[in-house]
Amino acid sequence: MEIKDRVLIVEDDKNILEIEMFALKNSGYQVEGFECARDFYKKLEEKQPDLALLDIMLPDEDGLSIVKKLRTRQDTVLVPVIMVTAKTTEIDKVKGLDLGADDYITKPFGVMELISRVKAMLRRSQKTQDKDKILKIGNIVLDREKHSVMVGKEPVELTYKEYELLKLLMTNAGIVTTRELILDRVWGIDFEGESRTLDMHIKTLRQKLKEEGSLIKTVRNVGYIMNGEKA
Repeated sequence: MEIKDRVLIVEDDKNILEIEMFALKNSGYQVEGFECARDFYKKLEEKQPDLALLDIMLPDEDGLSIVKKLRTRQDTVLVPVIMVTAKTTEIDKVKGLDLGADDYITKPFGVMELISRVKAMLRRSQKTQDKDKILKIGNIVLDREKHSVMVGKEPVELTYKEYELLKLLMTNAGIVTTRELILDRVWGIDFEGESRTLDMHIKTLRQKLKEEGSLIKTVRNVGYIMNGEKA
């Protein structure tokens, strides 16, 4: 029996919630919807979802605050999160991504776009791992089984996207990984026009890795490369 991916939706607009649930259920997902953060948190105590779809504007707690909490919990730190927002300014999108969201979709949106983004995000999170369970470059150690990253003896807290980005670069150590390949492998859909999102993730990743962040080198107009030599 095929196990369906479990998606939790938090959306206070009943009409939008019904549309989202109907579309995703028809696409084969196990879906549960909530109109407030409180009920969402209760469900989290029962079982971890495969993906969370969060509206930013909620009656009891905004979606940005929920993302922040998800990223501080050991059991949800790597759960993919897609933000749903009516706001279209770049600063709102950047704020959500900075707090740990992995993608965003702006209202009004089409059902096909929603399904594509959810499908792509789940595909990336469940991608078959390579044989090497431990990746090491410099003092950076990435454990695929534990989904953990260490710099020396210090653990590094990464969002799902940052983790996937670092894993891809470390897997391709010594090889230039093009921007197009990164956007395809990590984001999974056509992100044309969203290349600044990649630049922002690289910047944040370098900061979190501290001194070892200089192991990620920019190859101008091409992409990025990681090896054991610091810039």
